[in-house]
Amino acid sequence: MASSDNFRITIAPSGHEFSTDGSDTLLQAALDAGYTLPYGCRNGACGACKGKISSGLVDHGPVQDHALSIADRSAGYALFCCAKPLSDVVLECREVGTAKDVPIKILPCRVQKLERVADDVIVMSLKLPANERLQFLAGQYIEFMLKGGQRRAFSIANAPHDDEHLQLHIRRIAGGEFTGHVFGAMKEKDILRFQGPYGSFFLREESTKPIILLAGGTGFAPIKSMVEHAIHSHIQRPITIYWGARNRAGLYLSQLPEQWAAEHAHIRYVPVLSDETWTGRTGLVHKAVLEDHADLSGHQVYACGAPAMVDAARAEFIARGLPTEEFFADAFTFASQPAGSPPL
Repeated sequence: MASSDNFRITIAPSGHEFSTDGSDTLLQAALDAGYTLPYGCRNGACGACKGKISSGLVDHGPVQDHALSIADRSAGYALFCCAKPLSDVVLECREVGTAKDVPIKILPCRVQKLERVADDVIVMSLKLPANERLQFLAGQYIEFMLKGGQRRAFSIANAPHDDEHLQLHIRRIAGGEFTGHVFGAMKEKDILRFQGPYGSFFLREESTKPIILLAGGTGFAPIKSMVEHAIHSHIQRPITIYWGARNRAGLYLSQLPEQWAAEHAHIRYVPVLSDETWTGRTGLVHKAVLEDHADLSGHQVYACGAPAMVDAARAEFIARGLPTEEFFADAFTFASQPAGSPPL
């Protein structure tokens, strides 16, 4: 039995156990204990960490109804990024086996370069201390640690082997305090501090299935990391990259996937524009995937972008035969931003 000061948390089906005093969420307590559960936003908005509480009581915390409905709660489900234990708990969850071996660090960094690649997108390069490297999995993200305990998260756009620097793709968000600073006042050589890497959105290398990479806007950042890692690691699985934007300016590094496709026979690139007439594909980017694939049962999908795109892709791809466990996603949310929120 757990002591009066601690609750015992058991993860099924692995049987892994850890203790917590109940002050942290189930997700945070699991991470601190070295077990990585699937998650995305960490603020109750995306639903990536939803799982079943098969035994015990929890305080559900500040969940958003679209991510965890009343019916979900009645059926015993919780968002592990928000729920805190009120007793010993058994939770049902598929663990991310490889991420627990990646240490989470707090590091200083210097802004090495700020490159405006579109009116509303900056590519930021960060230089790490000479004696430090950040080990991460292709697709993960870091969180800037700001004044007042605020955090802002951004996906890492470079591949893990290219670890002398970190590249981030930052879109200016209307009313966004941090992104406003990046676009208005930040200078090269400024010093920042971050923690990471985080996230269960990374390339599953043990699979042999063809890969579909679905990006909306700056959701291209972790997709870029995945592709560059796959090329470096000589992964020969067929890879199709679908990148959606409103207009051609939104495909701010389109020459990169064009180059990948030209140099590697197993890589295909499909740009899709929703608000501009051109000779290429038009409409919603996830619809382009459906137009090209009558049956997704043999594929693996990685989707990154706005929650509406991710949610629509998940539902419609699964209806087209994609196994639920083969859909991996990182949904960018831009609502009120508590600590641990996804990219701004």
